[in-house]
Amino acid sequence: MEYCIFVEPQLGMTWDRLLAAAQASERLGFHGFFRSDHYIAPDREFRGDPAVSDAWTTLAGLAVATERIRLGTLVTPVTFRHPGVLAVQVANVDAMSGGRAELGLGAGWNAPEHEAYGIPFPQKRFGLLEESLAIVTGLWGTPVGETFSFEGEHYRLDRAPGAQRAVGDRMPLIIGGGGPKRTPALAARYATEFNTGFVANDVVAERFGRVRDVAVASGRDPQTLALSVALTATIGTTTEQADARSRRHGSDPVADRASGLHGTPSDVAERLASLRELGARRVYLQVLDVTDLEQLDLLAEATRLAA
Repeated sequence: MEYCIFVEPQLGMTWDRLLAAAQASERLGFHGFFRSDHYIAPDREFRGDPAVSDAWTTLAGLAVATERIRLGTLVTPVTFRHPGVLAVQVANVDAMSGGRAELGLGAGWNAPEHEAYGIPFPQKRFGLLEESLAIVTGLWGTPVGETFSFEGEHYRLDRAPGAQRAVGDRMPLIIGGGGPKRTPALAARYATEFNTGFVANDVVAERFGRVRDVAVASGRDPQTLALSVALTATIGTTTEQADARSRRHGSDPVADRASGLHGTPSDVAERLASLRELGARRVYLQVLDVTDLEQLDLLAEATRLAA
């Protein structure tokens, strides 16, 4: 199973801290380093430095500042960037990193940040997501020297040159959520990975089963669709230290224990092992306090215990 560190820079994270966390994650052997694609928190409050950062701009910087670790978003909202431009941006980061970029794409939900920056936020966005998926995968699949056109309700592309990745056959594309029908159908059609998160194991099992069933019904081998889970990680050398970390970032240790990764390295390793049994191929470890890099060392220990 693969383990990725997942951070939320919109909570207040400078470029220097983002870089330090990514390089520490690489040094400790994590498979990937992923970030949210938000400009500000829903309540417009910063928990650290008031540094606003753009996801794909900073991932481009990390692409040349790291050597091995995979880089991507959980997840990019379709409202921020035109899908034609996004396909090119991701392909550029992929080339800059030597084939290590991954795109998580979703409908978006954080209305206040759209309002803050004057970004349109339609009430109905699923159509935007469907067309964006068709466009990014269409551009990535267009051979060099050929063009891609698209005519939809929301977007139109006229003979756009393809945005093929420089390394490998298919750009990794992550689709996630808890919707019972439409999201699994999109994942089965377009994604290389289906992600769910921040829920207990019984809900994870239900969602994994649902997307497998949809894949089979659509004629896709479910083994070709990787399954992953994102969970908040609050870890300590003792349970008391983990509880203190939970309270420090404003959450309830009991709730963190129920739906996240919480406790000592052995506690976290036990939950990780249970997710592997459910079929997870990757787990995203969400670290909320990125100034506390000791957590990364403890999480690395937990992944070794879970192996």
